[in-house]
Formats: sequence, C-alpha cells, structure tokens
Amino acid sequence: MSLEVTVPAVGESINEVTIAQWLKKDGEHVEEDDVLCELESDKATFELNAEVAGTLKIIVEEGETIDIGTKICEITPSDTDKSEKPEKEVEEKTEAAPKASSEEVISMFVPTVGESINEVTIASWLKENDDFVEEEEVLCEIESDKATFELAAENTGYLEIIAKEGETLNIGDLICKIKVTESNASTDKTDKTSSAQSNGHETVTTAASSSNTTYASGHPSPAANKILEEKGISPQAITGSGVDGRITKEDALKAEKQKPETVQNKEKATTKQNAIASGDLSGDRNERKEKMSSLRKTVSKRLVAVKNETAMLTTFNEVDMQPIMDIRKKYKEAFKEKHGVGLGFMSFFTKAVCEALKEWPAVNAKIDGEEMVFHDYCDISIAVSAPKGLVVPVIRNAESMGFNEIEAEIIRLATKAKENKLTIPEMTGGTFTITNGGVFGSMLSTPIINAPQSAILGMHNIVQRAVVIDGQVVVRPIMYVALSYDHRIIDGRESVSFLVKVKQLLEDPVRLMIGI
Repeated sequence: MSLEVTVPAVGESINEVTIAQWLKKDGEHVEEDDVLCELESDKATFELNAEVAGTLKIIVEEGETIDIGTKICEITPSDTDKSEKPEKEVEEKTEAAPKASSEEVISMFVPTVGESINEVTIASWLKENDDFVEEEEVLCEIESDKATFELAAENTGYLEIIAKEGETLNIGDLICKIKVTESNASTDKTDKTSSAQSNGHETVTTAASSSNTTYASGHPSPAANKILEEKGISPQAITGSGVDGRITKEDALKAEKQKPETVQNKEKATTKQNAIASGDLSGDRNERKEKMSSLRKTVSKRLVAVKNETAMLTTFNEVDMQPIMDIRKKYKEAFKEKHGVGLGFMSFFTKAVCEALKEWPAVNAKIDGEEMVFHDYCDISIAVSAPKGLVVPVIRNAESMGFNEIEAEIIRLATKAKENKLTIPEMTGGTFTITNGGVFGSMLSTPIINAPQSAILGMHNIVQRAVVIDGQVVVRPIMYVALSYDHRIIDGRESVSFLVKVKQLLEDPVRLMIGI
C-alpha cells in the first residue's frame, strides 16, 4: 500500500508553499529520511524527507504552488527493494532502529511576539551549536523593533542552530532544532551520578577539573569571535568571564591588543612622519561600521513614512515656567514625603495636555482609512531614550490620574525602558505623545509625529530670558514648546488653540488643580 506524503505545516502564518525543486526523480527508489524536495514559502525554504523507503511517485510538479496539507507525492514500499538489500545491511538497520526510535527532533520557530511585529533579529545566541541544553533554558535573545525577548528550549537535548546571530527572520521562520536523545541524556545523568558517588575529595577535584576544561573554556561566542577578529586579537590572549570560562561579547569589547611599548612608539613615530609628509596633522582618521539594529531600522522606516504620508507641520509657543517652579520649590519636600516620588515637570505637562485634549478632541484623534477615530480617553506616550534607541511607553488613562500617580508611572516605565524590560502592551497604542528634548539641552525642534497618532508635543530646555510683563522688562525662566500635527485631521485653529490652552494651564497651574 502506498504512503501518501502531504505538505506539512511549516509555520503558524504560512498557508501555501511552492515546490522549489525535486531532488529525486519520479519512479526513483528512495531511502527513509532521504530529502525528496525543497519547499519554499514567502518566509523560508524547507526540506521534505521520505518517511519510509520505497519507490517515489511525484504528483505535484516543480514550481507549482499548493496549500498546506495537499498531497505532494506517494511512496510505494517494495518487497523487491527489501530483498535486494544485503542481509548484513538489513541486520545493521535493525540494530540501529532502537537508537533512531529513541531520538526525536523538535523544530523551534520564531514565536508571535506582538500584534504589529512581523520580523525579528537574532540579537545573540547564549548557547553554541551542538550544546546540550535543558528544557526552559534560555537559548538566545530575539530583538524586535520594540523590545528584546528570550527564547527558551522547548525540551532537553542537543541544539542545532539554524538561524545565525544577526540574521533577520519573519514570524514563523525556523530558528533552531533540538535533538531529544533519551539515551544520551540518560548517559550524561549516569556519568554525573557516578562522579558524585566518588569520595568527597575526589569529587570536588574532578568537578573543578572538568569545569575548567569544558568545550566552553576559552571559546568565544559568535559575537565575541567577530569582535576579536576585527581587533586582531587571539581568543587565547584573553580570559573569559562566562560560564565555564566562555569568552562573552563583553569580554571581547573590553579586550585590547597587547603590543610591546617599543613597537607602539615606532608605530606612532611612523604615523606622525607620514602625516607630516602628506601635510595632514589632524590625527587619527579611523572609520568603523556597525549594523543597524532592528529597532533602529524600524524607527527609520516609520519616521520616513510619517514625513511622506502625512501633511505634517509645526506650531510654536513659549511658556513662563516660573509658577510651576515656585510650586515645586514650595511643595516638593512635602509631596515626596507623602507620595514617595518627586514632583517633576512631566506631571504638569501631562495633566495640561489631557485637559487641552478634552477641549480639542481632534488633536487626540487618528485617521483610519477614510474615517477619523476620536478617543474619549488620553493614553499619553512618553518618549524615553533607552540603551538600544528611542522607545515610547504609554501612560494609560492619564486624564484620570493624579500628579503622584503620573510621576510614579513615568518612573516605572522609564526604569523598565533603561533595563530593556518593557513589554509589548506597555508600548502599544497611545493617542498623543510628549517628548522632552530639553533634558539634552535642546532649545527648539520640530518633533516628528508618532504614527498613527496625529500630534506630538515637544518640550525644550528652560532658559532665563528677558520678557515684557505688565509693561516691564523682567527675566523669567522660559521654555519653548512645539506642536507637530497632521494637517489632514487637525486645522490651524485647533492646533494653535490647543497649544495656547497648554500654555495657559502651565502658566497658571492652579487651574489644573480645580479643572478649569
């Protein structure tokens, strides 16, 4: 009886594949586990193996596109084929059968990590190819445009790495395999148990010896090896700080190539002489290249898309920060003592923005196709500079929060951002964004809209400026504020009036307290 071979499920979001090429011919005899053909999806290429030995009958031709589950070929087991095999070969296969049956290969695919995330990058492998891994042990770090995730082993066994470090994959792509071999795992456990049963002194000595002479000892990770090669440093020249002496990426970054002092002096003298001869005394002119992170690439695409797809322009105003500074000076100690958080500028701006958004709802809206979506709530996105780039966590329902709640939430989100621990839900959504370039000394800027939102408020540094108040020239702490907005949904009257409202509330913060 013929065995029907169908197209297997190769990924969660993959519905069809194409026969890239047949590696076996119609009517040809195939052995079990022989690769029959290559299947190509819109995300990756996969191999289809024979489940039994026999004669192949091809049903779907090369280049044809078919759905998952479609019958692709048939394999007819042949008694003649079995009888033609030498008796010794049959015996060997029979002896090997128990070993094959005890080995299971688990394929691990890129998991779904967020609703709007379509691709990820392998940031770093924490395990080497062929390493023995335990179930739930972290294998690698996966980086998306929003956050970094850890991929844990689904079973215990030997790791086969498919996707290399730095490679960008789509959701559902094959990332690695784990060969679950019960016999090998039990052997390892037996060896460990027998070692533990030795006398106390010998056990300690043997354990120490083995831990210093494992495969990992003095062996660099792929990322570390690349850095060492670029620096021209031999792995033998440095000591690893990782598990069992593994050379980590951090070790490689800290490593410096050791040169004799005389050689260094000669090189410096030669460099200086060459510079004098060429008339260039400007010093070193080194260049280096770094691959853009997934986060940086995505941010770049989105910022360009916003500039191209929106009618964006910016309106400006200035805010006298003296009233807020007086309140903070007077109540900051009592505020911190009662609530456990400091009274910062961001809570004032967040409250002012929420009040202004209630009055001018178009600034809190977005465009969805040919419709405008208005929000009756204020989810305020706060731009935070994280180690891997700009992230924008969201303060949910900020309009219903007090000053202390806003300050506490900002501290919580900013801390998680700096530790790269923000989750997708904490960065998803948002109806309006506030960005503070003033912390870096920015005097004035035109912030870019955080799509699909329609507006963003830019804060800047506070500078003592001469202004006229009641006919008198006085010096006041002034901050310039900027509102970038999408003119397709927000008119000039609405944008200017919104910013004026924010200015009024900040210059008379008592109005924030009583809601007028």
